[in-house]
Amino acid sequence: IAQEVVGLFCMILLTLTALVANIVVMVIILKTPLFRKFIFVCHLCVVNLLSAIFLMPLGIISSSSCFNRVIYSIAECKAVIFLNICFISASILTISIISVERYYYIVHPLRYEVKMTIRLAVVGVIFIWVKSVLITVLALVAWPHGNGATSASHCTVYWSPGAHKKVFLILFSITCFILPTIIILAVYSSIYRVARTASLQQAPLPAQAVAPRHRCDSIASQVTILTARILMLPRLIPDRLLGSNKAILTLVLIVGQFLCCWLPFFAFHLHSSVIVGTLGGGHGEMVVTWIAYSSFAINPFFYGLLNRQIREELARLRRSCLNRPLGQELCLSISETSVQENFLQFLQRATCTLETHTSCISPSPRNRLDQTTAGFPTPGQVPEESS
Repeated sequence: IAQEVVGLFCMILLTLTALVANIVVMVIILKTPLFRKFIFVCHLCVVNLLSAIFLMPLGIISSSSCFNRVIYSIAECKAVIFLNICFISASILTISIISVERYYYIVHPLRYEVKMTIRLAVVGVIFIWVKSVLITVLALVAWPHGNGATSASHCTVYWSPGAHKKVFLILFSITCFILPTIIILAVYSSIYRVARTASLQQAPLPAQAVAPRHRCDSIASQVTILTARILMLPRLIPDRLLGSNKAILTLVLIVGQFLCCWLPFFAFHLHSSVIVGTLGGGHGEMVVTWIAYSSFAINPFFYGLLNRQIREELARLRRSCLNRPLGQELCLSISETSVQENFLQFLQRATCTLETHTSCISPSPRNRLDQTTAGFPTPGQVPEESS
């Protein structure tokens, strides 16, 4: 009984966390003028919120022994399966698009500002839902018809099993997990390489340390030069490693959270569909399902509140509710900007700095043209918020 109570409490807590966190991030994004930059994050919060409203309560009914007497008709069970597969697909596909969007935001910032329009974002959202609905329709093909009924705990994709269910689970795992995982790993690996390059080249050695004006071959002068370079390293290394370490930590957290939430779920279903005579259900399916559902509560923190601008807006809303003085608000804003800067914005500025530095070192007609037109606004470009 105690185990059932603890499990029920954890499921309810996850559901409430998903509701509150996604609503908060959505409100902040809708209030900021840079909504275009966070449209896919807002869409992810919408999917998570819909899952917390419709899917997670149904999951509580299906998973807890307190609701063993709940019976679903065939139509109701189909609706549960539809919501389950559709929201899971939409959430994972949105995360994949967010990773690709971040790649272009960092590696090609000017191209991102020009081409990332509201129309393109709407097309991406429509693509996510069309693909999710099509995958869900495939799951409901060849389901039984009539006035039958089943227990809520048995209303899973394994109900009325057959060869079709195995084919669908394999296709579902490949489309909604394996391919998105490959995209996410490839994209964030590229972002990590950019982060490492930017952190190593952002603070070059001074000209005096690289090539002294008056070089002497005496031992004393060489020792003096070596000592000066060693004393200079403690001031340069922290600046270089700060962005790199922050990038590594953030990338590991984002990719690790995605794999920890969804790898057990899809591994369980792939194993149950491939192994002959093995069907899903029971406590194993319940555990991996709720590990996957925890993603709906964690996503607003990893994709919303890790962003410095969203955190600052949340802090301003909190301070306005508490009626703090203006001077204290400015001090807190400066502190948050310096300590909790979003590494994505750091990388974008560092990438722009690297591109400018490269164009200055090896100028070409194309580079000179870019430098000449750098002071003029690009059509469709939105000015970046100063840090």
